[in-house]
Amino acid sequence: MVMRHRPTEKALRDALPTLAAERHEIYNAYQCQHGETVENALAKASHLVSFIGHQAGRAMFIGLYEVAGFKRIDVKQYWRMPGNAELRALGTRGPKDWRSPLWFDLQLQPELAELKGRLVVTWPGIERSWWRWASRNHFAVHCIHEESRLLRPMPAWNELVLGWTDLKLLPESWRQALSHWRGVYYIFDTSLKQGYVGSASGSENLLGRWKGYAVSGHGGNRLLKRCNPEHFVFSILERVSPDMDVAEVVAIENLWKQRLHTRAPQGLNDN
Repeated sequence: MVMRHRPTEKALRDALPTLAAERHEIYNAYQCQHGETVENALAKASHLVSFIGHQAGRAMFIGLYEVAGFKRIDVKQYWRMPGNAELRALGTRGPKDWRSPLWFDLQLQPELAELKGRLVVTWPGIERSWWRWASRNHFAVHCIHEESRLLRPMPAWNELVLGWTDLKLLPESWRQALSHWRGVYYIFDTSLKQGYVGSASGSENLLGRWKGYAVSGHGGNRLLKRCNPEHFVFSILERVSPDMDVAEVVAIENLWKQRLHTRAPQGLNDN
């Protein structure tokens, strides 16, 4: 069987290439459960060829999986499966409450691993038909890239805009860059239409601060605790020298609070 994954949930669709590249356990969890029609077909297959629908009429190769088995589970068991909590945060709906779906044991095989993120094939027929039998279709090779295209290049610091869920799935190269960047950042609540200014100059710099928000949603800030972090958008206002004194960084932070009027009650800063 051949599948071309293109989730309807935007956050999950945007995150799927990163999951395939660096969080395989979550990517695989995504394809281990399906609706009744697809699960009945997959139960008859010996192998699954997994692709991502990254462009119209195209499919990017992720891996070859052996269908090693399957078992019937209930909805509570489904949400306890490794990776599904992260998928829920990205908007996946999971099975209906009344269903007892099949959970497949998909084992990644070493064959063709060197083509992951590089091989792109044409996807025949209508795009809504996202799974096919390999023996009944022809998948022409569109191209083979020199390097994997799964990970997006990191934008320039002043073009970087991330949602709260994005913070949990940052590519490793992005995390490395953020760990070296010291400066002033901005959080905008798209629901309340208010902003928060903060600075990062401690351990791991911006990465350290944003990791805290990824876990708690508020980073310990009193007014942010009242907000829904799903509405947060993160960006960088100013980068400073990596050896700038902390007091100087805080002074720049305070200037941005004045410029953007983020102190309460106009904004979400309480100091």
